[in-house]
Amino acid sequence: MGLFNFFKSKEEKKVKLNRSVSKTSSKIYGGISSIFLGRKKIDEELLEEIEELLISADIGVVMVDAILESVRTESSRGELKDVDQLVASIKKVIVDIINVDVENNNDIQVDNDNDNDNDIDDDNDIQIPYQVLVVGVNGVGKTTTIAKLSNIYKASGYKVLIAAADTFRAAAVEQLTIWSDRIGVDIVTKDEGVDPASVVYTAIERVEKEGYEVLIVDTAGRLHNKVNLMQELLKMEKVASKNNGIGFSEKLLVIDATSGQNAITQAKAFNELIGLTGLIVTKLDGTAKGGVVINIINELRIPVKFICIGETVEDIIPFNAEDFVDAVFSNENLTKENTQ
Repeated sequence: MGLFNFFKSKEEKKVKLNRSVSKTSSKIYGGISSIFLGRKKIDEELLEEIEELLISADIGVVMVDAILESVRTESSRGELKDVDQLVASIKKVIVDIINVDVENNNDIQVDNDNDNDNDIDDDNDIQIPYQVLVVGVNGVGKTTTIAKLSNIYKASGYKVLIAAADTFRAAAVEQLTIWSDRIGVDIVTKDEGVDPASVVYTAIERVEKEGYEVLIVDTAGRLHNKVNLMQELLKMEKVASKNNGIGFSEKLLVIDATSGQNAITQAKAFNELIGLTGLIVTKLDGTAKGGVVINIINELRIPVKFICIGETVEDIIPFNAEDFVDAVFSNENLTKENTQ
C-alpha cells in the first residue's frame, strides 16, 4: 500500500508551500536583495546586516553563525559576486545542516527523495498498527491538525480511528467528532472528565478487535510548564505500551510558527518528557518568522513532518528540507507581497 499518495503533483505542493511561507520569503529574500543593492562586494558591514536580518526571521544565532562562516570562506575565494550566488550559498549551508540533523535522528524515517512527486514516505510504509500521539499547548491548531492527518491516512487507503483523549473540554470532543464525521473515520469518545488514559485503552482494544490500521490520539492542550499535566502524557504512553506491546509509533508535537522562540521552549519540554519523533508546524502563512522551523531542527535534532497552511482539511503538506529552504529564499513572492 503506497503511503501518502495525497498530493496531485509536485507543482501543487510547491504552490502550497510558497503560499505558506510568502511572508517569510519576502522578509528574507527581499531583505537580502535590499542589503546587496548598489554594493559591489561582500564585506563585514554587509554580513552584519544579513546576520541581523536572518536572526530577526528566527533562524537562530548558532545557525546564522554557521551560515556567515561559510559565506566568508566563499567570498574570500571570489566565488560570490551577486545576490543570487549569495542566496544560493546560504541555502546550501542550511539544507546541509538540517538534512544531517534529521538523518541523525535514527528513531524516525523521513523521505528525502526530491524526485518523488507524490509520496512522503514511499520507501518506508508504516508498520501496522500505526499509533500516533499528538500533543501541544493550547491554541496551536492541534485538533484541526489531527483531522488533516486522519484525512491523509484515509486517502492513502488505511482504516483510521481517532481517540478523543482531551476529556477536559467537551468542546474539544465535539469538534473532533464533527471532523471525524466529515472525513469519514471512526472516533472513540468518553464523558467529560474521564481519565484520558482510559480513552487510549479503549481505542487500542478497538484497534486490535476491529482491525484499524492507524490510531491517532488527541490530547488536551497542555502548558509545557505544568508538570502534572505532562505526567498524564506518560500515563497514556504506558497504557499504550502495556496494552499491545507496541506503544506509540509516533509522538508528534504541534507548534505554532507565529510563537517564534516559544515554540523551541515547548519542543524542548515535550521532548525531554516523552521523546518526540517529529513536529507539525501550523500557521506559517501568518508570520514572517518562518525561520523558526530551521532553528528548531538545528537545535533539537527533531524532524518536521508536516506544515499546515490553512484551515481546510487539505491544507497540509509534507516537509522536505530542500523544498522548504528553496521557498523561504525564493523571490517568487516579492511582487505579490509588496503590492498588498
